[in-house]
Amino acid sequence: MRLLFAEDEEDLNRILSLRLKEEGYSVDSCLNGRDALDYLEMAPYDGAILDVMMPGLDGFSLLKKIREKGIQTPVLFLTARDSIEDKVKGLDLGAADYLVKPFSLEELLARVRALTRSATGAASSLLTAGDLTLDTATHQVTRAGNTIELSAKEYALLEYLMSQKEKVLSREQIEDHIWNFDYEGGTNVVDVYISYLRRKIDFGHELKLIRTVRGAGYRLSDAPQH
Repeated sequence: MRLLFAEDEEDLNRILSLRLKEEGYSVDSCLNGRDALDYLEMAPYDGAILDVMMPGLDGFSLLKKIREKGIQTPVLFLTARDSIEDKVKGLDLGAADYLVKPFSLEELLARVRALTRSATGAASSLLTAGDLTLDTATHQVTRAGNTIELSAKEYALLEYLMSQKEKVLSREQIEDHIWNFDYEGGTNVVDVYISYLRRKIDFGHELKLIRTVRGAGYRLSDAPQH
């Protein structure tokens, strides 16, 4: 899942961005509201974590602007102000959640998981496709009851494919969701990681879940193959 993190406290921005990346998220980060607006206009995000009191453009004004532009990215506000009026204002503007500083890292990660579930319409942390399961809360992946070890990028790719089960995803869509603006890899990176996943997910199983749609991209499906 791809996240935008906008927070003007540089140390907090760096530490939390790194921790989110360790959890398998693709993260773009910035230090002010103007840059955050540019990011949100340029790329699709599964969630945005926005500080309320940012220079350039505060979080409330930023949310109002993107909603006026039709950008429906789920937003989690971070703020040092614990007032009912601020919470009501943020929620009325269209925020999905509101977290008051200081907060625990575990709570932030739980709120982000809930935020990204709302983006995909998932009702729980468990994604399934046939005998393949992925738990977004624990990052545990199993097929036919056997645990599968994945790298952070492999996990992020599989989570995206499973959250969009039966949908055809182009290479561009996949790259936009899994890699951030800083990525400078090869043009075939999606194909390479799809091949890694196939070895771990489909090898040795009669039903292949990760399927190529010629000329269009890839689809994860548990429908019988003909």
